[in-house]
Amino acid sequence: MSKTREFLPLNIAILTVSDTRTEADDKSGRVLVTRLEEAGHRLAEKAIVADDIYQIRAVISRWIADPDVHVVISTGGTGVTGRDGTPEAFQPLLDKEINGFGEIFRAISYQEIKTSSLQSRALAGVANGTYLFCLPGSSGACMTGWDKVIKEQLDHRTSPCNLAMLIPRLKET
Repeated sequence: MSKTREFLPLNIAILTVSDTRTEADDKSGRVLVTRLEEAGHRLAEKAIVADDIYQIRAVISRWIADPDVHVVISTGGTGVTGRDGTPEAFQPLLDKEINGFGEIFRAISYQEIKTSSLQSRALAGVANGTYLFCLPGSSGACMTGWDKVIKEQLDHRTSPCNLAMLIPRLKET
């Protein structure tokens, strides 16, 4: 952490993708909201949508069109079953994919859940100047993703570099 840079709070939207979860039992969504707020960021909005690529894209599209939303983090729908479509919903919206995110997430997950980590299709990218992170649906995966990767990259003070410091330049041409 840089002692010379000030913390800059970001506006982060949280999307839970699930056919069964509600606000009452959305543990993974609550984990992400709690962690982002504890880190000093602001919750821009939280939503739950069914595992349907068009419903997911509609919410994500609205958020990436909003200049006040800096980051979107989704949880759920990253597996390999027929209803898991979050990566397919995200990918057409991305201007750039951040390949290292999924690679690092799976490497860290391997230490925790061994070869089961290969089932995760976690990904990240940039769309219209907004960072998008796509995490698996378990609360453990959300804790791993936030605590061990996302939190530091969204902290402007992280050295030698971080994603937060690039936000003003994401829409350069």
